[in-house]
Amino acid sequence: MRNILNASDLSHSLPSNASIDTHAHIFKRGLKIAANARYVPEYDATVNDYIQLLDGNGISNAVLVQPSFLGTDNSYLVSGLNQYSKRLRGIVVIPPTSTFGEMKELAAQGVVGIRLNLVQAKIPDFAQAPWPTFLKNINLLNWSVDVHREAKDISLIVKPLIAAGLKVVVDHFGRPDPKLGVNDPGFVSLLKLGESKNLWVKLSGAYRNGPNGRGDLVALEAISLLKHAVGINRLLWGSDWPHTQFEMASTYISARQSLDRWIQSDADKNLVLRDNPASLYGF
Repeated sequence: MRNILNASDLSHSLPSNASIDTHAHIFKRGLKIAANARYVPEYDATVNDYIQLLDGNGISNAVLVQPSFLGTDNSYLVSGLNQYSKRLRGIVVIPPTSTFGEMKELAAQGVVGIRLNLVQAKIPDFAQAPWPTFLKNINLLNWSVDVHREAKDISLIVKPLIAAGLKVVVDHFGRPDPKLGVNDPGFVSLLKLGESKNLWVKLSGAYRNGPNGRGDLVALEAISLLKHAVGINRLLWGSDWPHTQFEMASTYISARQSLDRWIQSDADKNLVLRDNPASLYGF
């Protein structure tokens, strides 16, 4: 049984050349699909497929994120963690009624946080039961909370989570409106929340923020602002493999190469690829 330690107690075990992908999904056909699924891939993306990609691209460790279409059945993700326990950590989707015992059991299997994928979903009232107890238990386990929502609403979610003392990780640059880019008022609000030092942002899935190269242009502008407002030590890289709904827009290789375009400094890149995720996720 893996001990539940502070992430900073574990990060020094990684070699100096380690690198970490903080956002990828695994699944296969035939799994139980959530009733409210917006998109269901008609192919397999297994943990073994993913490990081969990591090995082929010089990535030593990774964080698996529960895909929305599998709902709260995290069994396939957990099986991947168990298979590669030294290399992988997991972010799960669980109901706020989950008990501390259930959450602690997940932690023992390599889970390091929960995901709130609230795209096209109602924003919870975090002040109402069962949320206060749930958030307290997340804190007790030293977990983070991954948030996926368009920028226009994201502060409504992130602000109360930060106020509760939680570590909050925002997916895909905060999902600014493709037309507005970094001028999206929601993205501007996200930058202000960086002052809390409890906010991390994933440099991932730029194609989700605009077609025909627009997302990459937004990413380049966003990174400069994020470095200043959030801090280079709060930025993470994720491949977003297997690029669900955007399978033709990216490959693992191009996702990795995108970071080289976005961040030129080797020192900054080492923080984003290794030190930041190692500290946050307990590698």
